[in-house]
Amino acid sequence: MSTHLSADPSPQSRDLTPDDSARRPAEEEPAALPVADAAYWEAAAETFDDEPDHGLRDPAVRAAWAARLREWLPAGPAEVLDLGCGTGSLALLAVEQGHRVLGVDRSARMIERARVKLTGRDAVFLVGDAAEPPVGERRFDVVLVRHLLWALPDPAAALRRWAALLRPGGRLVLVEGRWGESDPIGITAPELADLVSPLAARMVVQDLAHDAVLWGKEVRDERYALLADIPD
Repeated sequence: MSTHLSADPSPQSRDLTPDDSARRPAEEEPAALPVADAAYWEAAAETFDDEPDHGLRDPAVRAAWAARLREWLPAGPAEVLDLGCGTGSLALLAVEQGHRVLGVDRSARMIERARVKLTGRDAVFLVGDAAEPPVGERRFDVVLVRHLLWALPDPAAALRRWAALLRPGGRLVLVEGRWGESDPIGITAPELADLVSPLAARMVVQDLAHDAVLWGKEVRDERYALLADIPD
């Protein structure tokens, strides 16, 4: 299955085709980012869904993420690999839209909650390293990743692995950002575009910081989605 990005992105989108001279490279190597260990995520599972954009308990927040997924994912049923799936909130939205989901997270407690949340749904969840997903050579239509790359020691290697798991014409959907003011962590859109550019036929970056409903509050840091179509 081949997917294609809209030829007319929204005003908050920036077309970042690999040969686009407007794409600005990162001016310097990104600083080393902190990597939370497995114990951190095991402990975080207990209250993970308390965050509005994690648990999606607020109907308005849930509807906002559902609308984004309808835009980002194929119209027809697709095989979606949800990496760093947490408690499965985005996986649930994808399944409700007719897709089949395989979720991977390093935290067994997160996976337990995801399995309960999607009991009886067309989804499978595995405990494993999202940078090297335990999925063999299975091919997916979409690899969906939210707020994970900043925590990986080698984002470039992870991206190459994820792209290799896609069918020709498949899509990377990467929701990322850079958070905090005094000591920010994360990855900026230009930095991520530099990493994805060698892998993609076309990229589009959508600004998400302006959409307060997604986060359940006003935000002032950098939040965005990078959509990258892999060559046919």
